[in-house]
Amino acid sequence: MEHTPQPQTIEFAGFRCRVGGRGSSWPTAKQAMVLAGLAKGMTQKEIARERGISPATVKSTAEAIYYRLNAVRAADAIVKGMRRGWIAPLAILLMVADLHGQSLRARTPVRTRQQTTVSARASSGGRGLDLGELIA
Repeated sequence: MEHTPQPQTIEFAGFRCRVGGRGSSWPTAKQAMVLAGLAKGMTQKEIARERGISPATVKSTAEAIYYRLNAVRAADAIVKGMRRGWIAPLAILLMVADLHGQSLRARTPVRTRQQTTVSARASSGGRGLDLGELIA
């Protein structure tokens, strides 16, 4: 019985990526980073600049991902990569952690605007509220 190693996880461009070695069912670290960059909406040039590699390398890696996932374009590859568990947005992971009582929010949001009710606007007759009506 062969032992298949568990995938490792890395983070890139706001995504947590599972990676494996060559020949495994998981993408390589380079492929996962390119897929995560595309999922974030980065161009191939931006991914290359972020990783410190040439845009041609990013292009060939993206094409290899498309072939491996049987995808026609980046959007299709992103969806198929998420379905396979290759990449997951960190925002979703934070929401799931919050659902399990592991709140990561520092403080609750503060409401900054006061809503004007429809009845207050209707009682003013459309002319706006004056100071007397606000006090009453």
